[in-house]
Amino acid sequence: MKATRAMELLERAGIPYRVLSYESDGFVSAVEAAARLGIPPGTMLKTLIARGERRGVVLAVIPGSGSLSLRKLAQRMGDKRAEMVDPSEITRLTGYVKGGVSPLGGKRPYPVYLDSTALAHELVAVSAGVRGLALQMSPADLVRATGATVADLLE
Repeated sequence: MKATRAMELLERAGIPYRVLSYESDGFVSAVEAAARLGIPPGTMLKTLIARGERRGVVLAVIPGSGSLSLRKLAQRMGDKRAEMVDPSEITRLTGYVKGGVSPLGGKRPYPVYLDSTALAHELVAVSAGVRGLALQMSPADLVRATGATVADLLE
């Protein structure tokens, strides 16, 4: 298996991780990916791309079973409002495709906001940067690798 940019970033940082793979012939939700991997849905995190009117593009990492509160995200960003980017912009902004967006190793280093519920788990998983692959690690290592701001981001 060829290493993704996300794996290379973790390797350079000396952060331990485990590669998980599942069958994917297209977009699969984080909840479905968790089911295919046999892990709790709250530990499979999805990476959403949002934009603040002043702050610009950020990545919000939340449990696959959760819903992002754009109001809470905007507050944490120090912005008046935030909105989801149009799906047609995902690849141009991140270098990843929908369903394969990783908070690690993207095209540009956007600020990362991680929902605080992730810290309640021993291990969490995020996309490896391609559909069908996930990277499992401790939430503390995810924070370290991304420089994430941890906050309550859920509806």
